[in-house]
Amino acid sequence: MPDYALEQSLKEKGYTAVCGVDEAGRGPLSGPVVAAACILPMGLYIEGLDDSKKLTPKKRDLLFDTIRENAIAYAIASASPQEIDEINILNATMLAMRRAVSALSVPADFALVDGNIARDFPIPTQTVIKGDAISSSIAAASILAKVTRDRICLEDDARYPEYQFAKHKGYSTALHMDILRKIGPSPIHRRSFLKFLEK
Repeated sequence: MPDYALEQSLKEKGYTAVCGVDEAGRGPLSGPVVAAACILPMGLYIEGLDDSKKLTPKKRDLLFDTIRENAIAYAIASASPQEIDEINILNATMLAMRRAVSALSVPADFALVDGNIARDFPIPTQTVIKGDAISSSIAAASILAKVTRDRICLEDDARYPEYQFAKHKGYSTALHMDILRKIGPSPIHRRSFLKFLEK
């Protein structure tokens, strides 16, 4: 289970506002990539807090509200399908993460970033592989990003019901790819992810 060991070690080095940063939606064929940044009170215990991928949608929804109610600060940002196509998914993910950090109502002075890459952040960073299973701040950010992106997919489903986004959340399932082959992409599809349609 995630804890505050990394955050505590940074506090001992003099940092006063450590945020966790994570993203959701790097892999799908459609929609934005969503990132969140979150500063939690040191040592705050949130029952069930864990890597968002290990949780049920219902549990994520409950934790989403708990995190927002108890965080010192949090922010959620995104990069659009058009930005993903223009600058590629890695750069778009970094852009969304930087946007989230910059939008925090309480400025962070250090960022713990899930994964192994952190580029051009406005504050010092440390990357943490599988950070959402290690750091409570990153786990909280992962839930904020995942729930937000899933809710965007439900909105997309209402706008474009023929694509059935509620079922596949934009991922390259057999259903989604069959639909794309039959009717082509929607305005929210990532064109750079659809090379298979050219075959």
